[in-house]
Amino acid sequence: MSKKQEKDTLQAKNMTRLSEIEEESEKAGGFHINLHLVLLAAIVLVIGFSAYRLFRWNMGTPPEEDTGEFQASDFDVEVLDNLIPLAPDKREGYVDDGVTTILCLGDDPFSLELGENGLAQQIAKKTGATVYNGSFTGTTMAAQFASYNDGYILDAFSFSYVAKSLASGDFDLMKTAATYSYDENFAKTAQMLSELDLNSVDMICVMYDGSDYINRRPCDDPNAPYDEITYTGALRSGVKAIQEAYPHIRIVVMSHTFCHSIDEEGNFQNGDRVDLGHGTLSHYLQKELDATMDVSISFIDNFYGSINEDNYLDYMTDYIHFNDAGRELLAQRFADCLFPSTND
Repeated sequence: MSKKQEKDTLQAKNMTRLSEIEEESEKAGGFHINLHLVLLAAIVLVIGFSAYRLFRWNMGTPPEEDTGEFQASDFDVEVLDNLIPLAPDKREGYVDDGVTTILCLGDDPFSLELGENGLAQQIAKKTGATVYNGSFTGTTMAAQFASYNDGYILDAFSFSYVAKSLASGDFDLMKTAATYSYDENFAKTAQMLSELDLNSVDMICVMYDGSDYINRRPCDDPNAPYDEITYTGALRSGVKAIQEAYPHIRIVVMSHTFCHSIDEEGNFQNGDRVDLGHGTLSHYLQKELDATMDVSISFIDNFYGSINEDNYLDYMTDYIHFNDAGRELLAQRFADCLFPSTND
């Protein structure tokens, strides 16, 4: 037999064997397995799974069940509270009367509501302290003029002037200026402050709203850190006067909240986006924090921690003033920061 005949015979045998195998496979499984189809199916599955994973990644991770508790990712800002306890040596020789007494100084947040829904009364309710309200409507932290001008009596009730009257015990300028005010509460408050025994006061809470920003008071002068016509200079100057006269008093600053200014057409302008000449509200906030650190007093951040751009409609009556809920929220922040045991 030639080689060609042998090759043809071998090929015929192989084809016969393959046919037998296919017949056996059909009998055993009922179908014929095609490797090409299996490979194609595997490729399709891989591509489909990858596409699904990409789709889920683009959608992001689904939120976890809301437990009602604060989540660290809820906000993108950090609250700037800075609570500094009074140094023990500041109370050496001081006789405590056993009653916690707080004096509130500032403007409209305290002065526009003097009843039980007022900020001072809410602080008293939430802390159990005796609270005096020494605020004056329409005033600012900084003075308008470098020296007192009879044509602008509100300077006599700005923070640095009030603080120096308290430190010195001289209320003549304040009382005289009050006689020219259309607000009868100016005279009443000036009289109360003149009669208040500062030796019985444990804490002074200072809060001005965004009035310095709106009235375009200069925010800060790095070359004159105690200049009373600047927002932070008036704060430093007033605090220093009280600290020197009454070192036993712990001083706490409550920052302004979010507010708007009003342009010439009567439209609201976002206080954190519009610079009226000396920075936005957040700039005033940072400088106020810096000033409190300079004079070692506590700072409670209401701009990020209480009433902000997202929730102000719930807590304000207009572009800057608070409703009852707003005042209660501010009082609660004060109590939570400084009297946490009262909330246990």
